[in-house]
Amino acid sequence: MTAATLERRAFAEVRASGRRLEGYAATFGSEARIGSIVETIAPGAFARAIAGDVLALMDHDPARVLGRTRSGTLRLSEDSKGLGFSLDLPDTQAGRDVLELAQRQDLGGMSFGFVVPAGGDRWQGERRTLVNLDLREISVVSAHPAYPDTSLALRSRPYPSGSDARRRRLIIAELAAWA
Repeated sequence: MTAATLERRAFAEVRASGRRLEGYAATFGSEARIGSIVETIAPGAFARAIAGDVLALMDHDPARVLGRTRSGTLRLSEDSKGLGFSLDLPDTQAGRDVLELAQRQDLGGMSFGFVVPAGGDRWQGERRTLVNLDLREISVVSAHPAYPDTSLALRSRPYPSGSDARRRRLIIAELAAWA
């Protein structure tokens, strides 16, 4: 049996209010281009996964934990738009950095790490639809989100405008095992 490959996808919808970040770590139906492949996420893809223990990280770095569902500092929900989150930022260096970058609108957006279980995706030629995911983590990212239908902003400030604020490159990373 081989270890499942951890995949990551990035988005950019975040609002900050006080020490809380809220937004979407993933949106349904928007397309990400991965080479010649076009990938979308189907509604319901996170339904089972959000009941588990999911981490909130900075740039996918397990040394910079911002919260987790088990402690209640990260709350996840799935609605008709996508995977929503609410994160209480810690009073740590990483938490203060994220808050400052969010207030300055310098963050690239949100990302999530996942494993696709057997039968969790559907292929039609070069189109991949993610229908069931094992969510491992969401991350605040300082660089380029992939899916264009998300945005990064503070709750008290306007959302970035223009397609260049929403169009970003895909981040794909593989890990041999999840620790």
